[in-house]
Amino acid sequence: MNHSFIDEHSHIDSFLNRLDARTKIISFFTLILFIILSRPDAYFGFALYTLLLIILIIFSQIPLSYILKRCLVVLPFILMTSALLPFGQQGESIVLMKVGDMSIRVAAAGWLIFKGVLIKGVLSIICLTLLTASTPFSELLAALEALKCPKIITMILSFMYRYVFLIEDEAMKMRRAMKSRSAGHSRWLQLKAIANMIGVLFIRSYERGETVYLAMCSRGFDGTIKRDHSFDFKKTDYAFATNLFVILIGIKFLDNIFGR
Repeated sequence: MNHSFIDEHSHIDSFLNRLDARTKIISFFTLILFIILSRPDAYFGFALYTLLLIILIIFSQIPLSYILKRCLVVLPFILMTSALLPFGQQGESIVLMKVGDMSIRVAAAGWLIFKGVLIKGVLSIICLTLLTASTPFSELLAALEALKCPKIITMILSFMYRYVFLIEDEAMKMRRAMKSRSAGHSRWLQLKAIANMIGVLFIRSYERGETVYLAMCSRGFDGTIKRDHSFDFKKTDYAFATNLFVILIGIKFLDNIFGR
């Protein structure tokens, strides 16, 4: 089966990929924090953050199509979580869409917040995509542990990433079997088969998890994952983190002057 790994571009010999994993985690999460704490109408600041991310993408040499594809996967979830914001606010309303004599009106404050959430979500996803795509996943988990992230979180992430491909294999096999048995059938029957397939997949995943857990206990697993990664901050790491922080402060300052 063919799978898409989130760190499939971590082998690229680029400036961003060569940085220490801890440096990238601290830097990108600082960037996300600055983006999230921006005002919903800080469009000048958002434009500068976008320019900064474009420069980082160039430094990483990761294909832009890969970044955009990842954003499109997450975008529906951002829209679902923020879709009701324009309709749940009080105050002045604006016409969002007009079709003939009918018009859709939304709260002006809610529409502003919706646009801010959408922009912040997309920029944050680009940051996380750059982080995960430029760092081997095992190295990323080791860096999180080195930064005193709770071990239970890194262990869950490690098992999730390791076994999600088995679940994907099961889903692909079941989908192939469904297609081979439903040639010429109506769409309603296909939807019913998909619903049954989801239930069976959940049961198989649960059973596989129990089997893996018992196998690990029989081999003496004590809840800790041994890692052999060693990290070393270099001058380029200090320079990158320092310059990025200065740039973020500069963007905040420029947005306060020209963005209002």
